[in-house]
Amino acid sequence: MGDGVQEPTSNHSESQEAHMTNRKPLVGDRIRKIEGSFVWIGHRFLRGGYFTSLGHHELILYFFLILVADRQGLSYYHYDKICSLLGISLDDYIVARNLLIDKDLVAFDGTFFQVLSLPRSPVIQSAKLLQNQDDMKTFDRATIEQIMNKQLNRDHE
Repeated sequence: MGDGVQEPTSNHSESQEAHMTNRKPLVGDRIRKIEGSFVWIGHRFLRGGYFTSLGHHELILYFFLILVADRQGLSYYHYDKICSLLGISLDDYIVARNLLIDKDLVAFDGTFFQVLSLPRSPVIQSAKLLQNQDDMKTFDRATIEQIMNKQLNRDHE
């Protein structure tokens, strides 16, 4: 049509893509630039279901480890500093750390973390019922607190 009227597009994704590529920044003088070191998280983390496979504490610990990692993905922060900076308890840190390891997103040698390349697909863990004393000692907060209190009381006697 030569009258300047645009024909409606039949493909929504094409029109959305065209709209996204023609967008101008909202604040043109504040466009982010890479200055010095930087971190990245690939779109696959979101689009591949990894983001939704993580709980709140797992996400903040994972993002923190990405932010502080060197080019090989290594992080040298001690757990007490991590807990302090993230505002999480030691218990929450331990659970999040262990879940990130179980989901094959990080490796941990007792001192250093390594953020790993993403596995082929997210590891989705179904809720596990606590079935024995070992499960209780590992996952039940009340049992863990009881063990810690007994140990602390024993240390003070």
